[in-house]
Amino acid sequence: MANNVAETLIGAAVLAVAGGFLVYAAQTTGLSSGGDSYSLTANFRSIEGVSVGTDVRVAGVKVGRVTAIDLNPTTYEAVTSFSVSADIQLPDDSDVKISTEGLLGGNYVDITPGGSEFLLADGDEILNTQGAVSFLNLLMKFASGND
Repeated sequence: MANNVAETLIGAAVLAVAGGFLVYAAQTTGLSSGGDSYSLTANFRSIEGVSVGTDVRVAGVKVGRVTAIDLNPTTYEAVTSFSVSADIQLPDDSDVKISTEGLLGGNYVDITPGGSEFLLADGDEILNTQGAVSFLNLLMKFASGND
């Protein structure tokens, strides 16, 4: 009988640790529903290297994540939706671009706040955008001598 109690306690401890790992993973990957945020959209010519879950940053600090990517069949631009933490209020003349973390790093969405007195609200679109710059395309242009 003592073995059954010990086995039960060990099993409960293993389940508690596994649950803790799941909670930690959800919080660090942004999958948890905790915290308020609002949704913004932006249209890009190219979002190469960006996918759902990619970081959204302001001044290098993660403030949200990409929530959806669709193709506009009329303009052939990538319509990108992303969430931003509710405590970060962005001016309506902010810029958004696809940046890279270095030569071999991944891409992320970088927001540069503007100077307007008017703020973006849930569902607004950021109009000033710059798509991803392909390092390979730049290298090919340099190697071929084309402008």
